[in-house]
Amino acid sequence: MRSVLILGATGSIGCNTLDVLAGYPEQYQVFALTAAQNWQKLLEQIRQFQPAYAVMTDADAAVLLKQAVSDAGLATEVLSGTAALAELAAHPDVDIVMAAIVGAAGLLPTLAAVEQGKTVLLANKEALVMTGELFIQKVKQHGATLLPIDSEHNAIFQCLPSALQQDTANQQLADYGISKLLLTGSGGPFLRKDLADFERITPAQAVAHPNWVMGQKISVDSATMMNKGLEFIEARWLFNCRPDDIQVVIHPQSIIHSMVQYADGSVLAQLGQPDMRTPIAHALAFPQRISTNVKPLDFFALTEFSFAKPCAERYPCLYLAKQACALGQGATTALNAANEVSVAAFLAEQIRFTDIARFNALALDHFAAVKASSLEHILQLDSEARAFVLQKIKEMH
Repeated sequence: MRSVLILGATGSIGCNTLDVLAGYPEQYQVFALTAAQNWQKLLEQIRQFQPAYAVMTDADAAVLLKQAVSDAGLATEVLSGTAALAELAAHPDVDIVMAAIVGAAGLLPTLAAVEQGKTVLLANKEALVMTGELFIQKVKQHGATLLPIDSEHNAIFQCLPSALQQDTANQQLADYGISKLLLTGSGGPFLRKDLADFERITPAQAVAHPNWVMGQKISVDSATMMNKGLEFIEARWLFNCRPDDIQVVIHPQSIIHSMVQYADGSVLAQLGQPDMRTPIAHALAFPQRISTNVKPLDFFALTEFSFAKPCAERYPCLYLAKQACALGQGATTALNAANEVSVAAFLAEQIRFTDIARFNALALDHFAAVKASSLEHILQLDSEARAFVLQKIKEMH
């Protein structure tokens, strides 16, 4: 029986994780669940899985959840605030931490889990974007196990030789005959939209992803392909490689989740339905395999496999991320912070869709040369980059 903490239980990844866990009550115990504000959804999950602890980071939501749990006669202890996230992530009774809080908010509890040598299922790409080198150093130092949940990184992981899977942080891809990591992306909802119409794109249009069901922020990132840019940076750290070792390929059908190209001309690909329960189940049971409710591919129903090179005019955010990856930790931290602010402003209809890339570019240019080698410096830079973009948005109005 392995004990699981889910950071971000009410989000898409959290709900899918619980769906997988529900099929294996004899193998996994849900120790704790966390959320930000959606206490009603968390209450439903508490009723079903009866964890020892639940955390609401929003104080008002925590009060409401605590009362509801008490009224229902449930034994779960309700905690409040962000500090409780890190405390539970480091709890001695926790074996596996699903790090599924979107954005910078997920960084500190994920690091807390790493520092206690936990098995960390990483769905929070911002943790590596913000602190890549520092994060991987801590994984090595504390003997943590890091398994990727993003469908693309999980696909690459599955296509690696088993010896490399056991120690990606210390090994070189070239030593295993690997010449390129091919990171696929759907291209989002605007793959074929006229560029002249981009300024009129609405939040409702941007969050309508053609293949995946995701939260609003990550859906907008998919539309701009910043999501793929963040994954590019994450892959650089996860697989101990150089930016030149990674290539982004648009694959609109989202059936091939990513590929690994070998020196002998072979290309290994991981295929499957666009369903996050597959990579979640893979990481939960690794190195074993467990079944899910995901239907296998029907190859006779697949009508098209197409691929394209991402266009810089259509996806400037992707190229900003690649530029930041080459510049270093300070640049990637600042770009991630700027993007979170820009996307939030777009969703609030304060700026246009095309302004997301514009403000991201301003922040990257401003902070490109800043060095961020410690956690303290990284968090300070994150704060400064957010303030910078907020000020630029204010000046625009």
